[in-house]
Amino acid sequence: MGRRRAPELYRAPFPLYALQVDPSTGLLIAAGGGGAAKTGIKNGVHFLQLERINGRLSASLLHSHDTEKRATMNLALAGDILAAGQDAHCQLLRFQAHQQKGSKAEKAGSKEQGPRQRKGAAPAEKKYGAETQHEGLELRVENLQAVQTDFSSDPLQKVVCFNHDNTLLATGGTDGYVRVWKVPSLEKVLEFKAHEGEIEDLALGPDGKLVTVGRDLKASVWQKDQLVTQLHWQENGPTFSSTPYRYQACRFGQVPDQPAGLRLFTVQIPHKRLRQPPPCYLTAWDGSNFLPLQTKSCGHEVVSCLNVSESGTFLGLGTVTGSVAIYIAFSLQGVFLCGSCSCCVLGLLL
Repeated sequence: MGRRRAPELYRAPFPLYALQVDPSTGLLIAAGGGGAAKTGIKNGVHFLQLERINGRLSASLLHSHDTEKRATMNLALAGDILAAGQDAHCQLLRFQAHQQKGSKAEKAGSKEQGPRQRKGAAPAEKKYGAETQHEGLELRVENLQAVQTDFSSDPLQKVVCFNHDNTLLATGGTDGYVRVWKVPSLEKVLEFKAHEGEIEDLALGPDGKLVTVGRDLKASVWQKDQLVTQLHWQENGPTFSSTPYRYQACRFGQVPDQPAGLRLFTVQIPHKRLRQPPPCYLTAWDGSNFLPLQTKSCGHEVVSCLNVSESGTFLGLGTVTGSVAIYIAFSLQGVFLCGSCSCCVLGLLL
């Protein structure tokens, strides 16, 4: 399967670390930055409008929300609320976009192509509660609550996700603790030690079960703070005892045409970097008993992130080198490989 280069939609003025697509408005939300270091690189969350111009997809900058000295490293979306992982904190943002009355739509057949900022755009840095108006679209972003979510000696929130009805969010970081918070008050309702060392990823299922994967080579299933079971892949997987693997990512996905069906997908990568790296693996698990259903190699490039389409039909993998692969969920068969930025393409395709 040869690599293809996807067309560039937008080039941010800072390193990109997280991306979400709002299904209700079609907005593409990209976040990142240079952190607290005085390098001149800004920190922000960009809200982009996707549209097709002369048969090509284009992204237009609608609003730039300044996050001051904190780069956003991870994002989760629940309706009009964003949960942004910034250093050791979780910051909630609320955004609202609506059409202005009496505005005129953009003329069809524009010759303008590629990434651009619309005419009349406001400056990149926006104050709290600022509004941006662009050719009929009005966007307002405001900061809500913020809370510290990690308390290690070098604290960092590494992952955040909402539950099925968006009333709770769970966070994990370098101290190995899972913390669950009410939305939008961010009142803590649960806290427990899930791993020795960093939590790499976590996923909340519709039945309230929580799956966590960590640097300690373990993947665990929890009901609140009670351990239900641990995943056992290394014991039966296609690996050698001299090559320890760890779980890098986990995601739940529905089973197409089965409303009550549920699958768990995980990625396993070599725990240590080797001169001749062994392959990474993608595994599907039964979402009720958490027994492995099938596992397949997904190449020798180290996988950094995993996503599942809303329908449960496709899986997306991104690697540390920036390539992206798309797989069919029920068979784990690869269908697409691209050499573009992994976080961006995963967000767009899924």
